[in-house]
Amino acid sequence: MITVHHLNNSRSQRVLWLLEELEVPYQIKRYQREESMLAPEALKKVHPLGKSPVITDENRVIAESGAIIEYLAGKYDKEYRLKLSDVDEELQSRYWLHYAEGSLMPLLVMKLIFSRMGKPPVPWLLRPVGAAFGKGVQKGYLDKQIATHQQFIEQHLATHPWFAGQHFSIADIQMSFPVQALATRGATELQPHTRGWLEKIQARAAWHRAIAQGGELTLS
Repeated sequence: MITVHHLNNSRSQRVLWLLEELEVPYQIKRYQREESMLAPEALKKVHPLGKSPVITDENRVIAESGAIIEYLAGKYDKEYRLKLSDVDEELQSRYWLHYAEGSLMPLLVMKLIFSRMGKPPVPWLLRPVGAAFGKGVQKGYLDKQIATHQQFIEQHLATHPWFAGQHFSIADIQMSFPVQALATRGATELQPHTRGWLEKIQARAAWHRAIAQGGELTLS
């Protein structure tokens, strides 16, 4: 059976959602973030990097969100629930699958890091300097870059109901985490079509089942 090594408030929530969409049996091994917000050392017993998400399946250890999602969809989507028959939609799906972690998430992670430079574990004497520096980097660079990405996503969803095009796909599952992060860490509020897409995925029955299994995501 598939085991999802699930870290709270992490990208592994997407893996649970995919498995619920496919209605594939799985079990969860739960891990809690430490006070530093890092994953616990116990995850290194599963994968050397000690990161989440990671799954085990038939003696295979598979890490990285995109790789996990492609593996699970390729192996377990027996009823073709998420497979795309249109070549252009397949290309769009693949693009957004890799864009999520390759282009968008690095900016959002940097924004999170720089927003915390005035807080522990930064030594208290350095926090005023850290806070000022962090705000400067966000205002001078990160917020502008993130706003560009927000507009890019909004323009795409203005003419496509789903990220691949006319059909729900693994691209929507992969993009769920960065769009949720955008809602809390973005340079501006989510624009209408992006917000509408987020509301649409959050209304899916499989989404609610995944939340019931893995817990609510709290991104800040």
